[in-house]
Amino acid sequence: MKNLVLTLALALTTLFGFSQEEGITITVTIDNVISDEGKVLMSLHTAETFMKGNGVMDAETEIKDGKVTITFENVLPGEYAILAMHDANDNKRMDFQENGMPKESFGMSNNVMAMGPPQYDDAKFKVEDKDLDLNIRF
Repeated sequence: MKNLVLTLALALTTLFGFSQEEGITITVTIDNVISDEGKVLMSLHTAETFMKGNGVMDAETEIKDGKVTITFENVLPGEYAILAMHDANDNKRMDFQENGMPKESFGMSNNVMAMGPPQYDDAKFKVEDKDLDLNIRF
C-alpha cells in the first residue's frame, strides 16, 4: 500500500511539474547586416542588466546574406529591452575607434537612433500574453 501511495504521489508531482505554463517567444530579425563576416550577438535585458554585461538571455548566430533571426524562448511577462551588435571580428565584444565611436554595427529594440549610449527607456517594450516578432535595424 505504501508503494502504491508513493508511486501515485510521484506520478502526480511529475505530471504537474511538466504542466507549468510556458513563457512567451520573442523572435528578432535583423535584415541589414553589412557583411556575413563574424556573428550577430543579442541580449535580452531588464532595467537591472541593461548596459551592465550579460542579459537575462543571450544568443548569437551566424549571418546569411546580411540577415539573422534569433529566438528567445520562455520569456516571462515583464518589461525588457534588446541590444544587438555585429561582432564582425568574432571577439565577443564591441570594438571602438580612438574617438570612442563604435567600429561595429549595433542596434536596439524600438530602433532608436540616438547620439550617445543606448538608454533603457528608449528600448524597452512589454512582454504580456502573446509571442512577439521584432525587427532591429543596424
